[in-house]
Amino acid sequence: MLISGLLVGLALGFVMQRGRFCVTGAFRDVWVTRNTRWLTAFLVVVAVQSVGVFALDAAGVITLEANAFPWLATIVGGFIFGFAIVLAGGCATGTYYRAGEGLVGSWLALISYALFAAIMKTGPLAGFNTAMRSVTVEQSNFYSILGVSPWLFVAVLVAAVALAVRHHLAKPKFTMAALPASKTGLAHLLFEKPWNAFATAVVIGLIAIAAWPLSWATGREDGLGITTPSSKLVTYLVTGDAELVDWGVYLVIGILLGSFIAAKGSGEFRVRVPDAATAVKSLGGGALMGIGAALAGGCTIGNAMVQTAQFTFQGWTALIFMILGTGVAAKLTIMNHRPAPASARVPVGV
Repeated sequence: MLISGLLVGLALGFVMQRGRFCVTGAFRDVWVTRNTRWLTAFLVVVAVQSVGVFALDAAGVITLEANAFPWLATIVGGFIFGFAIVLAGGCATGTYYRAGEGLVGSWLALISYALFAAIMKTGPLAGFNTAMRSVTVEQSNFYSILGVSPWLFVAVLVAAVALAVRHHLAKPKFTMAALPASKTGLAHLLFEKPWNAFATAVVIGLIAIAAWPLSWATGREDGLGITTPSSKLVTYLVTGDAELVDWGVYLVIGILLGSFIAAKGSGEFRVRVPDAATAVKSLGGGALMGIGAALAGGCTIGNAMVQTAQFTFQGWTALIFMILGTGVAAKLTIMNHRPAPASARVPVGV
């Protein structure tokens, strides 16, 4: 059954690469261009998965449990992670799928991210990580503390996201001239035709739902996750402990392979070596990603996509502080380096 993790990862990596589903860009656009189209697409994933996960819970296929909320680690870790993804040029999943496209900078960020996640979870900084995450409050999700059905929150989220999607679909579309098609039928759809952001989000949401029962069938009681599997993969490579290789490890390997297949099929695979400055940023951003994700209890997938779908305080708090961290990083590294408008420039010699 572990092989199902590889298959889910293959599908996820393929879809994210072909759909250009970049969560870093979604968060960054909120600050840089004031555009929420990709953030709305991200929330579509959350809404679709939310319907599925509570349906699975109601059917007894999985059992959602309330855990204490490590508020301090979630706030600090979420902010660090959000800041780091701008430096690294992608979030955890984005780094995996861009590595599959041949970006050496993403390989550097990915290695650094996985290594520091392992350092935080089972290495020298494990004690610090545990101490931070031990600062908790008992309340763990919104519907429990209010004493209402989770389906009330599901309905509100689905309705709000549907309205946001309608708003974006009503806007005029600006499309680039398409290259002449060289493939036909299914091959054209899979490898050439540009994918709609919201259609891509729905497919990712369905993959996220499928991950729950498949993962639970192997004894791993969780949905999609990137940080802990990446940490386990590094630890396995160091220790050789085969028990570490679970469904999640197969998942992250599958994401890498799936994105590679998609990039090769669409002609987007190309080995690209970064300059020295970009390489340093990738390594530093990856390290901070690993630290932040370990503290927060997950990345943009495990926290901002999976935990939010369950309406946990950890998930939504992490999402908010990831977006805030991305905004600060964008301000420091992008917005402050933009050239001034022509009307605002002072002529030389004046």
